Amino acid sequence: MSAAPVLQESSWETFVEVWNGLDLPEGWRAEIIEERIVMSPPPDQNHNLIGSRVNKALVRALPDDWEVLQTQGIALPSSSRIVVPDLLVVLRERMTPAVVLPGEDALLSVEITSKSNADTDRTTKLRAYAQAGIPLYLLIDRFAPRWPTITLFSEPDGEAYRESHSVPFGKPLDLPAPFTVTLETEAFPR
Repeated sequence: MSAAPVLQESSWETFVEVWNGLDLPEGWRAEIIEERIVMSPPPDQNHNLIGSRVNKALVRALPDDWEVLQTQGIALPSSSRIVVPDLLVVLRERMTPAVVLPGEDALLSVEITSKSNADTDRTTKLRAYAQAGIPLYLLIDRFAPRWPTITLFSEPDGEAYRESHSVPFGKPLDLPAPFTVTLETEAFPR
């Protein structure tokens, strides 16, 4: 598997400038993925319900100085990307007024697939989050080939995640310390 091309610094800055100046319709998001600006419409209610349930579980488990953010852009310039995970966990002290946070400041990134972006979440973002060194990536794949699954990727080595653990919807998934929470997935809509 080859790495994504890395933009020249001036091209990266131009992409970020264009991305930053976009005037998107309410609820839409834009990301820079492999030298393209990709826009996505608002997600459906099942997507949002799963996000809400995961958000509640994380908020209950985390210390007060950690934040669970929605629609927060993170920059992954080493792989020519700005992505907007469905949920992102960061330490409050690492937050800045910038529109985009550095990817290396993320502790957990959560993606919930939609039909239109499932392959991007499964491959491109998986690789980008590992390259950025984000310790945990939670992929909630409503459209997995066999059945809906939730997978926790861990131990990034700069290229890929060395560990993963998957369960089908309906089975619980434990998140490790410092989260130390069990995600109950039986109520996740498909």
